[in-house]
Amino acid sequence: MYYTNLVHEIERSSKMESLEVLRDKLDKIDDRIAALYEQRMEVCGEVGEYKVKAGRKVFDRQREKEKLADVASKVSGDFNKKGIQELYQQLMSMSRKLQYRQLVEAGALGKLPFIRIDDLDRENARVVFQGTEGAYGQAAMHQFFGNDVNSFHVRTFREAMEAIEEGAADYAVLPIENSTAGPVIEMYDLLDEFENYIVAETILPVVHTLSGLPGAELSDIKRVYSKAEALMQTTRFLDEHPDWQQISVVNTAIAAKKVLEENDISQAAVCSSYAAQVHGLSVLVDGINDDADNSTRFIVVTNQKVFLKDASKISIRFELPHHSGSLYGILSHFIYNDLNMTKIESRPVKGRPWEYCFFVDFEGNLEDPAVKNAIRGLREESQNLKILGNY
Repeated sequence: MYYTNLVHEIERSSKMESLEVLRDKLDKIDDRIAALYEQRMEVCGEVGEYKVKAGRKVFDRQREKEKLADVASKVSGDFNKKGIQELYQQLMSMSRKLQYRQLVEAGALGKLPFIRIDDLDRENARVVFQGTEGAYGQAAMHQFFGNDVNSFHVRTFREAMEAIEEGAADYAVLPIENSTAGPVIEMYDLLDEFENYIVAETILPVVHTLSGLPGAELSDIKRVYSKAEALMQTTRFLDEHPDWQQISVVNTAIAAKKVLEENDISQAAVCSSYAAQVHGLSVLVDGINDDADNSTRFIVVTNQKVFLKDASKISIRFELPHHSGSLYGILSHFIYNDLNMTKIESRPVKGRPWEYCFFVDFEGNLEDPAVKNAIRGLREESQNLKILGNY
């Protein structure tokens, strides 16, 4: 038994020594790779200097395609061919990013078509919102511009975008995302379609109430009106009153207005306390949301390409070639430039079935060198890049 254990111990020791030897070989190979990497990047820098002087583009898709095929032909086996192509994709990506930085440092990025401003003219602005008096959009507008703002409302999001495009309004306040329901998809499509730009955002807590005529009691209520989504967001409360009839209308503010105009004490609306106040209703029960932390992010949109000097978030839109790794390659520009991407959404490209464009939010200011570098790379390597705003 002792002899057997000793043999096993010697075998284990021999294997450990063998592993150490192999690791030592890998370390020596890695040392050579690291030295060659530095040499490669030095030459890439010289290539970048040449491109700056000659006005050449950094990204040469055909050259990279040929390079990947060439390196794959120099190794054996499918696994190694795939692996060396992935390795060289990363090497060429780092080379491009170095050259983009050289272009930015040389002032070759060109001026971005956005003008920095110190502040928005809130006092003299004319602002449009979607909905009617008492809508959450109006509350968000007042939260950002103040209660004395010169404003008007329209029926649809599209009409609001048309109003600022045509100059009937200076700004529009429109919902872009709800914390529980997610993105407002129509707004992404409209930002893509119109030449309007985001200059600010404001987040409005969404707190639903049950509101009725002054003097009404819960025992009087038989019918409840609201937007379908609001009825769904207050299911737990409404389920406690199974005898109430639930009726869907266009939005919460219209529900409040209907209760007031019909002057029926048996009717109530699920709406905001603000809508109840605007339409002269009394709040019967406050905070009836299923989710107490519900909120909606509203964007402030204009037809001018401007950004505030202290803006810290950028929204962009772009398309990509329909092949493996294209999105991965594009997102590396945020990593390389230490930019924090906070959101990504995809939408179908009109007229091109099963192809998609991407909407990305990331932290930064258009005057930051890292942002300029990232945008230079994104512009060359993506298709139809559009800066939606810096706010």
